[in-house]
Amino acid sequence: MISSGDTAWMLISTALVMLMTPGLALFYGGLVRSKNVLGTMMQSFICLGIVSIIWVLYGYSLAFGGDINGLIGTLQWAGLKGVGLEPGPYSDKIPHLLFCAFQLMFAIITPALITGAFAERMKFSAYILFIILWSTFVYLPVCHWVWGGGWLGKLGALDFAGGTVIHLNSGIAALTAAIIIGKRKGFHTSPFYPHNITMTVLGASLLWFGWFGFNAGSALASNGTAVLAFFTTQIATGTASLSWVITERIIRGKPTMLGAASGAVAGLVAITPAAGFVGSTAAIIIGFFAGIICYLGILAKERLGYDDSLDVVAIHGAGGLWGALATGLLASFGGTGLLFGNPHQLSVQVIGAVSAMAYSGIVTSIILLGVKHTIGLRVSEEEEIQGLDVSLHGEAGYSIR
Repeated sequence: MISSGDTAWMLISTALVMLMTPGLALFYGGLVRSKNVLGTMMQSFICLGIVSIIWVLYGYSLAFGGDINGLIGTLQWAGLKGVGLEPGPYSDKIPHLLFCAFQLMFAIITPALITGAFAERMKFSAYILFIILWSTFVYLPVCHWVWGGGWLGKLGALDFAGGTVIHLNSGIAALTAAIIIGKRKGFHTSPFYPHNITMTVLGASLLWFGWFGFNAGSALASNGTAVLAFFTTQIATGTASLSWVITERIIRGKPTMLGAASGAVAGLVAITPAAGFVGSTAAIIIGFFAGIICYLGILAKERLGYDDSLDVVAIHGAGGLWGALATGLLASFGGTGLLFGNPHQLSVQVIGAVSAMAYSGIVTSIILLGVKHTIGLRVSEEEEIQGLDVSLHGEAGYSIR
């Protein structure tokens, strides 16, 4: 029977996860120059439309419908045929359509995360094509591998709410995109300062708030596992924000508000795969090292010289990888990790992480190179100098009257 309590909680969780995409738009929008604020926010916001249509037509079915050799789903639920208000195969307490809606919100924000890597320089038409192709050929298969009955799930990989499926997957895609699209004009010769850190902090706050639905909602019920995921999310996030600003203070002399916000996002990313599998002490450990690892990832980017505009690789890639491996070390609820007597779990987590990184990197490269050699990836030099708001969208984020 459908549980009204579980259904109510999952409706709220779905709405919370939806709010994360506009929150991401604000987070990214404040980090770019003022001439690109609307273009950057548009790249996140438009995913709410594009991915929703893909999900109804074939996305949900390929991710969660049936199984073909552990690699991809079938088209049994194409057009959401047979996905209704009765319980579905993934939960017998909530309507099948509600599970579909909840997973849709994950599918929406994942490609939006990648946009921070190529902010301020990608054509909008190229971006639309990229999102369609990437969602279809990268997100849907990896999602099926882990959550839809695919080979990684059968192998025993633990990913409570998307450390591998969402963050590691998008982080590697972001690195690939930053390299293939190339650096912004003036990179390393002109300073690129965030134009509105206040907006970024607001976006980070909305992400933090929405993440309770992201992680606790992944329990698919209003139960003890949801409570555990809710609490570990808070603990890891607060700890990571603190460890980031401490590291920043040691290395650069001053703690910053941007560092506190970035550290919080790093903690959210790292706890995501482990949220329902670890206790509060483990959450402190995961958050503490997440803040340090992701901050050092940004310093490494500066040394390596690739132009990941908004540090997607350092936060989502490195944070997602740490979270996936930490789950294999520290899991003690619903599974056990290395430190609780199960070394096999860590090896499975490594296999899952390496497989997702390799697949995402290779297929993202093929998609980007295909787009580059057909309709082109980058705006013209003149459009980049003018800013994407005016040159691509004919509007400005700010005006003086």
